[in-house]
Amino acid sequence: MALPDKNKPLILIVDDERIIADTLSMILSRSGFSTMTAYDGLAALEIARSTPPDLVISDVMMPGMTGVELAITLAQSVPTCRILLFSGQAATVDLLEKAREAGHTFTTLTKPVHPTDMLKRVSECLSQKNAANLQSYPVDDSSRPATYALN
Repeated sequence: MALPDKNKPLILIVDDERIIADTLSMILSRSGFSTMTAYDGLAALEIARSTPPDLVISDVMMPGMTGVELAITLAQSVPTCRILLFSGQAATVDLLEKAREAGHTFTTLTKPVHPTDMLKRVSECLSQKNAANLQSYPVDDSSRPATYALN
């Protein structure tokens, strides 16, 4: 894995569907972010602990460690990173509700999601992380394809 560019926000993308993780990585890289990918929660945890990202974008429903379990563990072990969970499955609601009852709240996004909407949410998450310097990351809407969505 190449070393991330320290001048760009580092985003770790986690999804057991490789095509989704790789596509999201490509979109974010082309939008000026450094990215790393993992295809399961345990690999993501190992990567995040060795190279702490600014933001983790994780699918919720994954075999082994769910995205919610990953988010809870990351919130404790890498508290400086923001977490954005996304899923298209109804079972996600139950997992997130259990996490809320245990005192954990995470930003969520529902699949399918248009890349521009994903970029806006990423920018919001990173802006919250960097509220002290009020840094935000612009989203270029000019090339928004009408029929493309991450699902």
